[in-house]
Amino acid sequence: MKRFDLELAVGIFFLIGIACLAYLSIKLGRMEVIGYKGYAVYAKFSNVGGLKKGASVEIGGVEVGRVKDIKLDPEDYTAVVTFLLNPEVKLPEDSIAAVKTKGLIGEKYVSITPGASERAIQPGGRIRETQPPFDLSDAIGRLIYGSPGK
Repeated sequence: MKRFDLELAVGIFFLIGIACLAYLSIKLGRMEVIGYKGYAVYAKFSNVGGLKKGASVEIGGVEVGRVKDIKLDPEDYTAVVTFLLNPEVKLPEDSIAAVKTKGLIGEKYVSITPGASERAIQPGGRIRETQPPFDLSDAIGRLIYGSPGK
C-alpha cells in the first residue's frame, strides 16, 4: 500500500510539473490559447527590420495589443503589418506607428503615437503614418562613406 501512495504522489507531482511547463511555454511564446479579444488594424511599412508575429504593440510604454501578421504587399513591395488591439483602445485617424527596439539590441515592437483627430480608426482600418526602424548599420555606412548622392 505504501508503494502505491508513493507512485501516486510521484505521478501527481509529474503532472503538475508538465502543466507548469505548458503554461510557461504558452506565456513565454506569447501564444493565445483561447483567442485574443480585440480588433484588427493594419499599417504599411517600407521596412520592418526584424519585427516578428506576436511582438507587442505599445502606446506610451503600455502594451495595448500584439502583432498578428506580417505580409509583403506584391503591388508596392511594402510590409503590411496587422495588429490586434484591445477593444477599449480607440486610435485617432492621424496616429503614427513606428517599429522600435527595446534597448540597444533588444526585441522589436511597435510604438503607436496617438494623434489629435476626433475620428477613430475603425476595425479593419489602416494607420496611414508609419516610421521604419532605425538601421544602425545604414547610419554607420552613411557616416563612413558620406550620404548618398555626394
